[in-house]
Amino acid sequence: MASEAQPSAGAAEPAPSSQLPPDHHRPFGGDTFGVQAERFARFFGTPTFIVGQTGIVILWILLNALAVTDAIAWDKYPFIALNLAFSLQAAYAAPLILLAQTRQADRDKSRDTIFQKHREAEAERATQYEARQAQMLTDDKALAEQHSKMLEQNTELTRQVAQLTAELHDAICVHGRAVAPRAAGSSPGGQPAAG
Repeated sequence: MASEAQPSAGAAEPAPSSQLPPDHHRPFGGDTFGVQAERFARFFGTPTFIVGQTGIVILWILLNALAVTDAIAWDKYPFIALNLAFSLQAAYAAPLILLAQTRQADRDKSRDTIFQKHREAEAERATQYEARQAQMLTDDKALAEQHSKMLEQNTELTRQVAQLTAELHDAICVHGRAVAPRAAGSSPGGQPAAG
């Protein structure tokens, strides 16, 4: 029964509106074109692309410059077909790279907005915490003052009890000495009791 109450581990939870979309790591979105375009745009900055393109250009120039007959040389100096290939590549690469940068900037803005909200919430929590701490210090100070007043009152009451005890002791002891001879057989008027 307990396993039925828990959601399955593979079930996706709906993302809150403040979080990034599920395909936020892809500059072109999650569709097939976007994935392929992203791979293509990312490939332009790799060493594999630079080394591969350099190798193709060197091979192109060597085959066309060293060709003995016109039939083998399909692009003689000044290599107009090679220039056209570079232009075509630049025509597609530049928009893909710009699109990737724009999408990345949108993701960064979304992420920064979320981080800013988080920082503001943290600052608010810190402010509330400091206010609670200040209130606790004020309450502790008030309790300390109340404790001090109660201690002073207790001290005063103890002093008064001690004074009253001393007065009572003196009164009982003095009165007791005066009563003790009377109890031995004398009457209150100073004459012996009749027997």
